[in-house]
Amino acid sequence: MKIKRIAHLGLAVKELDPAKKLYCDHLNLESKGEEVVAEQKVKVSFIQVGESSLELLLPTAADSPVAKFLENRGEGFHHLALEVEDIDAAVAELKAAGVRLIDETPREGAHGTRVAFIHPKSTFGVLLELVQYPESH
Repeated sequence: MKIKRIAHLGLAVKELDPAKKLYCDHLNLESKGEEVVAEQKVKVSFIQVGESSLELLLPTAADSPVAKFLENRGEGFHHLALEVEDIDAAVAELKAAGVRLIDETPREGAHGTRVAFIHPKSTFGVLLELVQYPESH
């Protein structure tokens, strides 16, 4: 498996506007747009930080995984996303090694990406997302 870089850090928030104000207005970072990821019941906003980004996660439904996270843990760090060269090969390699996966098959993510999550019980308590960007990225 080839990991290219840290793609983003996911931050769960109760409101997007105050978080965007902090990162964009006060820390002078650039917003790279918002998108609803219907399958995960979240609205995401990406803030560029060098070659990586922050992904602000706002639940769009009470039963979304991010809503449950906010209820149990409050706002803050949600997940670490690593960009991989070939997500299908990465998932197959991890599955063969016995790593506990949330997604045994990659699925659609924000901005046309393909993503797969690794269970925190296999990663020392960190929700880990593998992400593969489209060729045009």
